[in-house]
Amino acid sequence: MPRTIGLMSGTSLDGVDAAWVETDGASVTAFGPAVTVPYDAGLRGDLRTILDLAPTLASDDPRLLSAVERLTDYHARAVESVGRSADLIGFHGQTILHQPHRRRTWQIGDADALARRLGLPVAYDFRSADVAAGGQGAPFAPVYHGALAAELPKPLVVLNIGGVANVTWVGPDGSLVAFDTGPGNGPLDDWIFRHTGQAFDKGGALARSGRVDPDVLDRLLSHAYFGLPAPKSLDRLDFGMALAESGLSGLSAADGAATLASFTIASIAAASFPEPPKRWLVCGGGRHNPVLMDGLRRSLAVPVEPVEAVGWNGDALEAQCFGFLAARVVAGLPLSFPSTTGVGVPSPGGRLVNPR
Repeated sequence: MPRTIGLMSGTSLDGVDAAWVETDGASVTAFGPAVTVPYDAGLRGDLRTILDLAPTLASDDPRLLSAVERLTDYHARAVESVGRSADLIGFHGQTILHQPHRRRTWQIGDADALARRLGLPVAYDFRSADVAAGGQGAPFAPVYHGALAAELPKPLVVLNIGGVANVTWVGPDGSLVAFDTGPGNGPLDDWIFRHTGQAFDKGGALARSGRVDPDVLDRLLSHAYFGLPAPKSLDRLDFGMALAESGLSGLSAADGAATLASFTIASIAAASFPEPPKRWLVCGGGRHNPVLMDGLRRSLAVPVEPVEAVGWNGDALEAQCFGFLAARVVAGLPLSFPSTTGVGVPSPGGRLVNPR
């Protein structure tokens, strides 16, 4: 059974997660160590700038090339920090642009350099084939969620609250439905950083101290995205204009945080599925925010729990996923499906580079 180390750097731009799994891409037979290597403030700031510039950025822009080199080094260090040998690396890279309607998705990072440094084959570029075939290119974790949930009562929903929030509905027969529900932590984290200099709203303290502005919230929830059918996906910045025009900027720091937290909660609660889930399991950084978790419990009226309630590692789940997907790349198994990304048929993807 292949031993893989999966790597994930999400839209929250906080750092690299690395996780060891033993998997053939159909099931997981063992879990191993997981680590997080935080980005330094300089790289985090540069990545924020690159995200803003990405729609017009040239691939040879010196700022981009510098970030790619440093980003790849962080990923290599994350693998080395796991401290366990592997046969294969799953390297997602850092998403800086996601425009499936233009058949474009862009994850940066140097897979060839990573393979040379580690002396291991690296699976990467997981999303491009799906987007080129007309899929949304996201979310890509559903097939992993389905494998993990094989023995759990269903239907259930796995909710990931990262920079963007997305859901995987796993049906009684193991069928999958997935889509991005809307913004997750991204707008709230940006708001917190702008007003306090902190990376996120620790413990939900600022949001809890504020009051939701119903008019701003209504304007945000009227966004056209929420009327689109699933599958559907978002770029972290897709709501930038709506946020700018909502009146949010006129609120106090606390009231803005409360309103953005309510926006995330309401957009998740509005998700619909083929059959109501019996349970929601939450991963991603948002599960650490008690304001989000309490709001979801009130809104959903079924158990809402962090994934640790069923023995999963919520901090490592996405990194584990890309170790799992790397094994699927090698095996030629599909990564995306009509009900998860909207691609026409179950589709393999990804590329493999060997160390030279």
